[in-house]
Formats: sequence, C-alpha cells, structure tokens
Amino acid sequence: MIPAAVLFDCDGVVIDSEPPTFDLLAEDLSQRGLTLSHAEMERLFLGGTIERVGKIARELGGDIPNDWVPYFYDRLYARLAEGAPLIPGVLGVFEALDAAGVPYAIGSNGTGRKMEITIGQHPDLARRLQGRLFSGVDLKMLKPAPDLYLHAARALGADPARCVVIEDSATGARAARAAGMRCMGYAPTGATAALLAEGAEPFARMADLPGLLGL
Repeated sequence: MIPAAVLFDCDGVVIDSEPPTFDLLAEDLSQRGLTLSHAEMERLFLGGTIERVGKIARELGGDIPNDWVPYFYDRLYARLAEGAPLIPGVLGVFEALDAAGVPYAIGSNGTGRKMEITIGQHPDLARRLQGRLFSGVDLKMLKPAPDLYLHAARALGADPARCVVIEDSATGARAARAAGMRCMGYAPTGATAALLAEGAEPFARMADLPGLLGL
C-alpha cells in the first residue's frame, strides 16, 4: 500500500552532514581530554541532540563547560555552511513522491537553523520542503518520543498508521515505532543491528526506496 505520507529524518538521511559533524566533534572533544573514534561517536551520539552529546561527554570525563552547547552550535553551523551534500539518490526519492502525489516532511532532532543552513544549499530541495521542516529542538518534541513524527503527520493531514518514517538511527526508529509508524532504516554501511532491534526495515541504497514504498 502506498503510504499516506513519508516522514524523513534529516542528518544522515537527507543531508550527508554526519561526517563533518563528527569530524568537528572529534576535534573539539580531543581538546577537552576526550578522544573518541567515529565509530564510538556514532554509537554514543547518533540521533541525539548536541545537549545530549555534551552531557554524555561530561560523564565520560570530558572538560565540557556550561556554555559549550551554543559554542559548539556556532562552530557547527560555520562548518556545515562550507558544504553539506545530499545523500546520494535522495532527490530522486522526493521526485518519485511528488509524481505519486504522496506528501512528505522532515522531522529532525536538529535545530531549525541547522536545517536552513544545510537544506538551504540545495534550492530545489528547499523549495520542495518549504513549510515542511520540523525541529524537535525548536518544538520541544525530541525523539525517541513519538511527538515530533505525530506532529508532522498532523501537519500533512495524514493518518499516522499509514505514514512511513525514514531513519538512520535507533533513536529515530524508536520514535517511529512509538508513533505507530512503519520505519525504513537507511543503513548504507550495512550496520543494521540497532535499527532491526527497534523494528525498522533496513535498506542500503536510497535509490531503492521508491520501489520499497510501492511507488
């Protein structure tokens, strides 16, 4: 059955922003006495907020000052403004959804400003998503609670039970499951265990998604 709406996470699903984010985070934390590999950061931080990153880093022994979150956000915005490419094949997914008349939106634990910076670099995508960007931080509806995806479904006038969520993190997949939505788990590297544990259906190529959605 073709979904009533498709709801996307942003980072790692639409925008390939996780590599530069983790690069910057590794640089910053190493200066604060905490050295973590990309694999460790993915395990600890993927799908979370910068506030949560700071909390965990402090618990792990990092020297994280009280004003670290806005400081890091400012550096992150500057880094992402230098270039935030699309996930390969994702624009074709939006084109297929438009052709099928299926509405869509983005629900991200990132800030609205972050999405404006990254998605704004891609005018065609920004036009398609105008009025359909929902920030969990700004709305105070953070995953893994279901509220953000339920809010997005309501905004599109779609029955949550007929929505499909596209996620790359266990946190986001948990939110989709709590919202009663089918979740497709984007796992281009084949790391599927955490997604499977949350009931997501893994797939490795964004170009395959339209077919998986029955479009």
